[in-house]
Amino acid sequence: MSVLAHLEPEKVFYYFEEITKIPHGSGNEGPLADYLVDFAKERGLECRKDEAGNVVIKKKGTAGYEDADAVILQGHIDMVCEKLAEVAHDFTKEPLQLEIDGDFIKAKGTTLGADNGIAAAYMMAVLDAEDLAHPPLEAVFTTGEETGMEGAKGLDCSDLKGKYLINMDTEEEGKFLISCCGGRRVQILLPVEYVEKEEKEQAYLLKIKGLKGGHSGSDIHLQRASANKLMGRTLQALTEKTAFHLVRVDGGKMDNAICREAEAVLTLTETEAEKAAAAVAEMEKILKEEYRRADGDMIVTWERLREDVPRVMAEDTKKKAIAILLLLPFGVESMSLDVEGLVESSSNPGIVKTEAGQITFDSAVRSSVASKKEMICGKIQALAELCGAKCEGRADYPGWMYREDSKLLTVLEEAYRRTTGKEPERVAIHAGVECGLFADKMPWLDMVSLGPEMYDVHTPDERLSISSTKRTWELLKAALAELK
Repeated sequence: MSVLAHLEPEKVFYYFEEITKIPHGSGNEGPLADYLVDFAKERGLECRKDEAGNVVIKKKGTAGYEDADAVILQGHIDMVCEKLAEVAHDFTKEPLQLEIDGDFIKAKGTTLGADNGIAAAYMMAVLDAEDLAHPPLEAVFTTGEETGMEGAKGLDCSDLKGKYLINMDTEEEGKFLISCCGGRRVQILLPVEYVEKEEKEQAYLLKIKGLKGGHSGSDIHLQRASANKLMGRTLQALTEKTAFHLVRVDGGKMDNAICREAEAVLTLTETEAEKAAAAVAEMEKILKEEYRRADGDMIVTWERLREDVPRVMAEDTKKKAIAILLLLPFGVESMSLDVEGLVESSSNPGIVKTEAGQITFDSAVRSSVASKKEMICGKIQALAELCGAKCEGRADYPGWMYREDSKLLTVLEEAYRRTTGKEPERVAIHAGVECGLFADKMPWLDMVSLGPEMYDVHTPDERLSISSTKRTWELLKAALAELK
């Protein structure tokens, strides 16, 4: 049965719920893209799907708007797949389990995908509407945004004629995004040398969990802890109190999410394990005190494992792995001197993974100043070289500069005042949005990004405001009617 059937606007919530039934994590957007293509064909709308999986659907302007400048509506269709450790959910096969909690829509124990499924739902509702006044529309559904904006990078814009672009990938109602930072993913690959485990040693699991996490761009200034960084500190503390070998270390699933959980497997003798247990307990107290306001619910656990561990990392590899965890840049690097309160540069080591004879450390580097982005990447490169590791960069994307003569911004602000009675706010953010890539490909575009209220995106606590979704729909309808 439908969970959202009684909510208004009916079509927006209908399509949003349909989207949550279709697995669409980053890299698995194909089924949702096919659903969009079928949607367009059923309505006789012009449609294309490209090699990157992007879908473009076009709709002619309504009566009186036939010759108006086209408007591009844009959002991404991939979602971050995070879940609570105790939740059994297969993001590649199973629909999300929706629930309503007061004014909020949530998913049970997982991310909701409102980032950015709600944009797709808005776009489908506009395309499906028969009583909505609007100019010619070009609805662009992109893929791979959460993993480096790969869809927007690969999009062929040669057939797009839009003068205006409304991106719907922001998370605060009434705050119109007019500028964003650029970024790059940077990966350290540390080769692992293994030796045989000593016969008297047993395997133990060190785990850090219970952190809030969050978006590595929009939440980086909140000074929440990174489980990967705390793991480095804890392992370093253990080296000072006991003798151990490291088997593996893993943490995080997305480099653009602040790491919520990390774990390491160690081997120790029984005597050393007692020392380690005491050191872990002491470290938990220290960390909980340090982060009592930002991440006071963290838990650091220590338990013996029954699994047989045949080999461990060589001492040199262990030292290098701990050094990288300790020294990888994390958090705010610099604040903007032009926009009060705006983070200018940051870095987030979102993923650590041990597999196939190496440890990979994935970081998301962001900056609105290109030279500072290069500086942070240079730090990571230098650290890699000192540890005898490789360093690779990928998924580089440009920033988006504010346009002072934006007609679209004026129309949206006036429509917001008229539909809500409130004063809008212009904002620049420390996060990447696809507008930067569209600006690079279509420099004439007049762009603004907007969206309804969402909270704790990229975490299992993600939730979407029902009332804000409705107000944003009214805003979108009013603005389209004004762009004549």
